[in-house]
Amino acid sequence: MGLTRLSSNEGDQNEFSIEYISWLVEHPCALDKFEEMKSIAKGKKIVIFLDYDGTLSDIVPNPEEAFMTDKMRMVLGEVADRFPTAIISGRKREKVQDFVQLKNVYYAGSHGLDIEAPLNSLKCKDSNEMDNKIVLYQPAKEFLPEKDKVLNLLSERTKDIKGVNIEDNKFCISIHFRHVHSKDLDTVENVISVILKEYPNFLVSTGKKVYEIRPNIAWDKGHALEYLLENLGFGNSDDVLPMYVGDDRTDEDAFKVLRKRRQGFPIIVSANPKDTNALYSLREPKQVMEFLLGLMVLEQ
Repeated sequence: MGLTRLSSNEGDQNEFSIEYISWLVEHPCALDKFEEMKSIAKGKKIVIFLDYDGTLSDIVPNPEEAFMTDKMRMVLGEVADRFPTAIISGRKREKVQDFVQLKNVYYAGSHGLDIEAPLNSLKCKDSNEMDNKIVLYQPAKEFLPEKDKVLNLLSERTKDIKGVNIEDNKFCISIHFRHVHSKDLDTVENVISVILKEYPNFLVSTGKKVYEIRPNIAWDKGHALEYLLENLGFGNSDDVLPMYVGDDRTDEDAFKVLRKRRQGFPIIVSANPKDTNALYSLREPKQVMEFLLGLMVLEQ
């Protein structure tokens, strides 16, 4: 028996494809498995990690309008009062903070390249102190001048391609092509390819209707998760139970870390079957909120 579905739509079960139902066997809904997960979590120190877009907010046509609901904000704030909670997003860290508007949450932007973390002497030598409790850890600072050059070239060379939306995420660049005509997609790809040949210190990956350009260093959301766990004092803890909830390809790096640690719950947010390292699933942000609500009953 799992959590009571607080806001599921009638007829949802009828909308499931055969492929999705088969996929759920390998990646069961976290709401349905909640009692089992609750039993595993008993006596553990829970730490919550979440992506933002597609996890706490819906994917929307205009990325500037990816607002979370007031109810989601309230639930997230209450969860963060009980358990250490961090958001690891591909967005600029300050942008996610503007969207979320909660001071009891830790934030990591640029796919984990810009981390606001608890102060810990183990990492201070590589950090910029913000105050007596929080530090910024930015392992790709040296790439900022080059990133700005790449950003300027992208803006110049795509300015005549209708529908391209370029987002400066500080250490990363997002090229949204949701509104680009199919006949122009090859042109966008070619522009990116040519520029990155000029700047080999950067690489590109693909997300949901977006290309992500970031420094080519050994750092991703999985590294950010491990960094935050260490700074929270759980780096080598046997009784910590981290949960990571995300919908993007970049979240797979965090899922892999949890699988390697043999600790915690990697949870993918998807209404479609896909290859993933996650062990559990949720269909949409509405179910993420239901799952977070369920966490309120867990003992610390």
